[in-house]
Amino acid sequence: MPSLATLLDDGWPVVGIVTQPDRPVGRKRSLTPSPVKSRALQSAIPVLQPQRVRRPEALEAIAALRPNMIVTAAYGQILPTALLELADLGAFNVHASLLPQYRGAAPIQWALMNGEERTGITIMTMVKELDAGPIWATAETAIAPTDTYGTLHDRLAILGAQLLRDSLPRMISGQLIAQPQDESVATYAPPIRRKDEQIDFRETAQRVCDIVRALSPQPGAFTRVGDRALKIWSARPVEDWSGSARPGQFVGRSADGPVIACGAGAIVATRLQAAGRTVQSGADFLRGARAIETLCCTYDE
Repeated sequence: MPSLATLLDDGWPVVGIVTQPDRPVGRKRSLTPSPVKSRALQSAIPVLQPQRVRRPEALEAIAALRPNMIVTAAYGQILPTALLELADLGAFNVHASLLPQYRGAAPIQWALMNGEERTGITIMTMVKELDAGPIWATAETAIAPTDTYGTLHDRLAILGAQLLRDSLPRMISGQLIAQPQDESVATYAPPIRRKDEQIDFRETAQRVCDIVRALSPQPGAFTRVGDRALKIWSARPVEDWSGSARPGQFVGRSADGPVIACGAGAIVATRLQAAGRTVQSGADFLRGARAIETLCCTYDE
């Protein structure tokens, strides 16, 4: 959304918007447009919402707009070569990593899961290969220990819009020259799968906390207590914990929530959500729990 707003504010002639179909949201599952669609409609810009952008009818509809440049940001679908070739000036992507690191669908989540200390934005030319096109510009930002997927996503979206504003005129005028990526150091960030969302307490305490924050505020990291799922929305490592317990064992109570042993160290779960319940602070969760020290989190093998 910030990238679109920047293009519109700077007077670029946007002839059409392609975004995801409206999605059901909330308890009533009401179909809700994306922020990109809402902004486009406010500006009287045509909106296309194909289920699959590579289908012939979608390509025909986009071609009818006669775009001479394509800009994407977190679209979520791979654009076919036939679509990329529609734009005489080029097809560019605002990607949320410092390429060639973390090519793929979930660069923010995997950067957090892997405990990275820095990330950023790359503007590149789109090619057939996944996120492998020449790089026009980059911008870096530090990842704070308190960052979650939500906070880092929002900060990168703004950073991407700023980089687009600074770079796009120079790209078109020839003042910037795109540089090829170094394939020897490329890494990948595949889509988040269900198994990636499940916490394995055999990992270190820091690794568990990184997984939790990488999946907050969506879709959420979960574990199992008995036959019920338990989501952990925020957690922090316990400093200087020297206990000995089975990974996943609830080993105590702190003022901020339950203490859970890990393969190395322990965490305090500060926001949790039991199946069928609302999100609770760790302290409120403890007030409603009995004999928590007898419980243990399990995980699928």
